Amino acid sequence: MTNTITKTQFNFPGQTKLYKGKVRDVYTVNEDTLIMIATDRISAFDHVLPKGIPYKGQVLNQIASTFLKATTDIVPNWLEATPDPSVSVGKRCEPFKVEMVIRGYLTGHAWREYRDGKRILCGVPMPEGMKENDKFPEPIITPTTKAEVGHDEDITREEILATGLVAEQDYIVLENYTRALFERGTEMAAERGLLLVDTKYEFGTDKNDIITLIDEIHTPDSSRYFYKEGYQEKQNNGEKQKQLSKEFVRQWLIENGFQGKEGQNIPFMTDEFVNSVSERYIELFEYITGEKFIKQEVEDVLNRVENNILSYLGK
Repeated sequence: MTNTITKTQFNFPGQTKLYKGKVRDVYTVNEDTLIMIATDRISAFDHVLPKGIPYKGQVLNQIASTFLKATTDIVPNWLEATPDPSVSVGKRCEPFKVEMVIRGYLTGHAWREYRDGKRILCGVPMPEGMKENDKFPEPIITPTTKAEVGHDEDITREEILATGLVAEQDYIVLENYTRALFERGTEMAAERGLLLVDTKYEFGTDKNDIITLIDEIHTPDSSRYFYKEGYQEKQNNGEKQKQLSKEFVRQWLIENGFQGKEGQNIPFMTDEFVNSVSERYIELFEYITGEKFIKQEVEDVLNRVENNILSYLGK
């Protein structure tokens, strides 16, 4: 597997801006349209790893568009078209400077904090006596700041309101949307034999000041999933849950001495490891959508992407 999308440098008609995130390259056209290219880059601990993951961008883009289309009855979203399997096009919104993280289970960052003795996360209390990967009595919202560079930081609801990051009336709407979206995602995952463990949502306001869901949702980059079958048995036996998410990449990095800290080096990624990551992403796509993943032509992937976007813009 070769020819991944790790870098783009297009120049589209009417282009006014190019923003390169950890995983996405976002082109602004005519000030009101965003072209979001899901690259094959992969990040962990706020570092982009040195090799791209074949078909990862296609997986992320197609899962995100599936869930965005399935939740339009809950909240308006930014998506207008998907002219290429790795590309989404939609309306530009002014983003809120927080990410709405919601957790149904004690895992990942929440577990690491809990293991270290903390019982309050982002101002939200966590019950005593829980084990890693136990289900919370009710999902908890643990927001983070939305950093332009570097780490997103945990923040409390009270701090968000006190600093004016989000107005209270808007934040109440964000909380309600977050819970409703997580409930829908949980239902859709359950139909496919999966548990939606935790996820994050990003929101903005469109040109009419309507609160709008932006970015991706329910992908393995923004969410964790467990297999439903065998979950309780594994918990009872103190066994690790098999995850369909990016967490296994984080675990591999931790095991190889990298957590993004100063002085640490990213371990060498063998072709075998890269292909195994690709297979896990494809596996999640097929589980969560119930569809067979169709690998798109990647012989000249950048040319394919550019031509499909130009064709769309020319309509």
